[in-house]
Amino acid sequence: MAIPIVDSHIHLFPGSHLPALAWYGPGGPLSSQHCVAEYRDATSSASTSPGTAQSTYLWGFVFVETDRISSVEESGKGWSHALDEVSLLTRVITGEAVPGEGHQKEDCHLCLAFVPWAPVPGGPVALEKYIALARERTQTEEVWKKLRGVRYLVQDKPAGVMVQPDFIAGLKWLGEQGLTFDLGVDARQGGLAQLREANEMIRKAHDGVTDEKFKPVVIINHLCKPNLRLPYASQVSITTHPDFLEWSSLITAMAQYPNTYMKLSGAFSEFPPLSSDTEPNIPELVEQLRPWTDIVFDTFGPQRVLFGSDWPVCNVGGGGNPVAWQRWRRVVESILERRGLREEEKRGVWGQVAVRAYGIDI
Repeated sequence: MAIPIVDSHIHLFPGSHLPALAWYGPGGPLSSQHCVAEYRDATSSASTSPGTAQSTYLWGFVFVETDRISSVEESGKGWSHALDEVSLLTRVITGEAVPGEGHQKEDCHLCLAFVPWAPVPGGPVALEKYIALARERTQTEEVWKKLRGVRYLVQDKPAGVMVQPDFIAGLKWLGEQGLTFDLGVDARQGGLAQLREANEMIRKAHDGVTDEKFKPVVIINHLCKPNLRLPYASQVSITTHPDFLEWSSLITAMAQYPNTYMKLSGAFSEFPPLSSDTEPNIPELVEQLRPWTDIVFDTFGPQRVLFGSDWPVCNVGGGGNPVAWQRWRRVVESILERRGLREEEKRGVWGQVAVRAYGIDI
């Protein structure tokens, strides 16, 4: 029987919303509409029927916030663009098709959960107010129950922000509310210091929390964006490199917390870009990834690893919208085969771990 895929990490932004994105600039590689219609094109060969002859089929996705213009303070435009994004997801989930937003009524089942931006550094006071406003935007219980966590992107923030007392208090508040926190750090461009700080953040967020059901759930994005551009001559050339050794040590430290998860995603952004015209050597890509993915599976275990495409960001390094999503699926299929995972473990990585980590109501 085919295995259902929950794509645990995608972004959506209509063309009309582009000016609200913090990173937007005319002519940029992602500076055009990327909504459900484009995602359907990218995943067109991934059947959405469980009766497919393929080994996997697309069940749905988890939307993750798109780094809109925002600030921890509510004043001015601080929260308005992020709350507009909640309204966009509300329309996607309820099937309210708005001209120019790139989704139709029949797409409403695809969004299984969404993870909006939230002012985590503002602590519980700011979070409680913001989440109440987000709940108003969701309009119905059907949509509200799909808001499963939040993200405050830290990879581009000043050193120290993750361990500020209000940030830690905010994480503890999220745990009490049953909301997850998506952690986005960048070991390659931001440096391994970000991972050191993230480890301290996770430790502090657990300090003093004795009730297991209230401990914060941290879902780490994109393998922490490791430096996949280290000179590759052999496996040993990577596994003995100081950057890899520290990355693996920090990943191992993160994995000691049972409610911390890792997304198997984002690698196309860290590899040298692939051509859109020539199909990549999938076994070669899997072999280059092996030192990093072995550490992830050895420390987190397949029970805490989630498949994610990072669409449409995967298009930039993966060869473009017609091919990137499918290429990443083939890479992951090969990784799971090489690891020798059992059928049940494969089902977990492809979807069931995401269902459990985010508390998706099925």
